[in-house]
Amino acid sequence: MNGPEIHVEFAPELALFVQRRPHRTLVTDGVSSLGHAVESAGVPLTEVGTLRVDGREVPVSYVPAAGDRVEVRTVERPQRVAGAPLRFLLDVHLGTLARRLRLLGVDTAYESTDIGDPALAALSAAEKRVMLSRDRGLLRRRELWAGAYVYSTRPEDQLRDVLDRFRPELRPWTRCTACNGLLKEATKEEVADQLHGGTQRSYDVFAQCRECGRAYWKGAHHEQLVAIVERALAEFAG
Repeated sequence: MNGPEIHVEFAPELALFVQRRPHRTLVTDGVSSLGHAVESAGVPLTEVGTLRVDGREVPVSYVPAAGDRVEVRTVERPQRVAGAPLRFLLDVHLGTLARRLRLLGVDTAYESTDIGDPALAALSAAEKRVMLSRDRGLLRRRELWAGAYVYSTRPEDQLRDVLDRFRPELRPWTRCTACNGLLKEATKEEVADQLHGGTQRSYDVFAQCRECGRAYWKGAHHEQLVAIVERALAEFAG
């Protein structure tokens, strides 16, 4: 038997999830929450800010009644995540974004192999990290600490979106882009086993990861990295 019908208006930013139909009539079962109804329409709750019914704000646990007029708003920016320092966890498909966040000094864990949604969600909860993913099913898992959908497939746009949404503190050149460990200054002698002939002769300033031991210097790609850092600092620092 069909339950109560409700009328839902989704924020324009959520059109991606509702097949470009921001105004919908949804049939509910009369017992499930409004949050369940919104997710059933295709919108992960990680992307929902406030829910309003007939003009009043309600929690996701609210059970809708027949004729309710619902507004689904997107998250406010910058989004604050209470309860732990702001840290991220990225799935296997977001390796470039992970490296760029680390380049900017943002604490970013990344799984380079597909460990599965249950394990990712459990890791997010255990380490209190915001899960970044384009996998809507993963973002619907209840055990997540917090999560956010990555809207673009382009790393440049992904980075800008994450920085705009969460406004993490930027500390460029302080983290290892390979493992997320913190960097320290290093002498040429300390990293000599990682240097080839040309590098050995041409460079004198080095850093080294405290965790994995990887050496860093201002090599051939340094100007590209500087450009990424300068763009981020110009728009999002402070």
